[in-house]
Amino acid sequence: MEAREELRVGFVGAGRMAQGLAQGVVRAGKVKAANILASAPSDRNLGAFQDLGCRTTHCNSEVLQHCTLVFLTTKPHLLPEVLQQIAPAVTRDHIIVSVAAGVTLQTLQQLLPAGTKVLRVVPNLPCVVQEGAVVFARGSCAGEQEATLLKSLLSACGLCEETPESYMDIHTGLSGSGVAYVYLFAEALAEGAVKMGMPSALANKIAAQTLLGAAKMILETGEHPAKLRNDVCTPGGTTIHALHELEKGALRATIMNAVEAATTRAHELGER
Repeated sequence: MEAREELRVGFVGAGRMAQGLAQGVVRAGKVKAANILASAPSDRNLGAFQDLGCRTTHCNSEVLQHCTLVFLTTKPHLLPEVLQQIAPAVTRDHIIVSVAAGVTLQTLQQLLPAGTKVLRVVPNLPCVVQEGAVVFARGSCAGEQEATLLKSLLSACGLCEETPESYMDIHTGLSGSGVAYVYLFAEALAEGAVKMGMPSALANKIAAQTLLGAAKMILETGEHPAKLRNDVCTPGGTTIHALHELEKGALRATIMNAVEAATTRAHELGER
C-alpha cells in the first residue's frame, strides 16, 4: 500500500457527491489535492475539482493508470459501460470503490477482472459539507487493510461505518432519503414560527440550529433519543403539549413508514 501522503485517488465521474468526497479528504489532509485525478466526459463538473487543486481528464482509463484507489461516481445506469471501458486497465493493485446506488458487489465483481479489490459505499448528501453518514461493505477480495484505508479517508466526510451489504438499502431509507425528511421537518418547524410572527429568515436559521444541536447531543451523549426527549419535557409545560399534537398526527408512525417505503424502493431499484 502506498504511503498515505503519496496515495493517489481517482474519481470516475465528477458530480456533486464526488466533489464532496474529494473536498472532505483534501480539507482533512488525508490526500493531497495534486494526487487526485477526476474524469468526466465534459468540463461541466470538472471545474470544482480544478478549483480544489486536483487534476482532471476526459479519459476514464487515465484515472486507472495514475491512481491506486478509484471511486466510481457515475450514475448507476452508466456504470456497466464505464466498467467495460476501464476493466482492461484494472490490476490487482487497484482498490475500486463504487458509489453507484443499487449496484451490488456481486455485479461489480462480475464486471471487473477476477481478484479485483472492490468495495461499495453509500454516502448521503451532507458529505458535501463534511457532515455525511456513510456506510460501506467489501467484496470478497477486499481485506482489512482496504477497509481501514477507506474508513480513514471517508471519516473526513462525516460518520463512516462498515456494515453488511444487506444494510445498504436500509441506510438509503434512513439516511440517504432521510435527509429530505429532515428538510421537510425543518421547513415545517420554521413555518410554525412564521405563523406565530417570527421573520422567515430568522425562523429558518433557528430551526436548522435546533436540529443541529439536537443531533449533536445524541451523538456526543450516547443517550437514546427517547431519554433526551424526556429530559426536555416538564410536567404541564410547553413541550409535552406540543408532543401531544405530534402524537395525534402520528408523526412517529409516518416517519417509520417513510423509512420502510424508501428502503423497499431502494431494494426494487437494485434488482433491475
